[in-house]
Amino acid sequence: MSTTQQINISMHHKIDISKTDNLKKLKKACDAFESEILNFYLKQAMDSKSKLFPESPGEKIYKSMYQEELSKELSGNFGYSELLFNYLKDRV
Repeated sequence: MSTTQQINISMHHKIDISKTDNLKKLKKACDAFESEILNFYLKQAMDSKSKLFPESPGEKIYKSMYQEELSKELSGNFGYSELLFNYLKDRV
């Protein structure tokens, strides 16, 4: 195999690796976007201002942290991320 062929092969692999890395980054970004959407929904769903249960001093911060972590764990499972990824993957 000549040196030119080896260079072409190694450049081809670099392109494939680069595309794979870009797809991984795109998937991660799509999951993060879905997480933000879910966080918005969770804030709305868990916003209970009941006179029966008054807010305690740290409750707002705790709820916010809980909602953020819950949305991160749920992301990638609702389909928004997959839909967006499939739409964008051919454009990377």
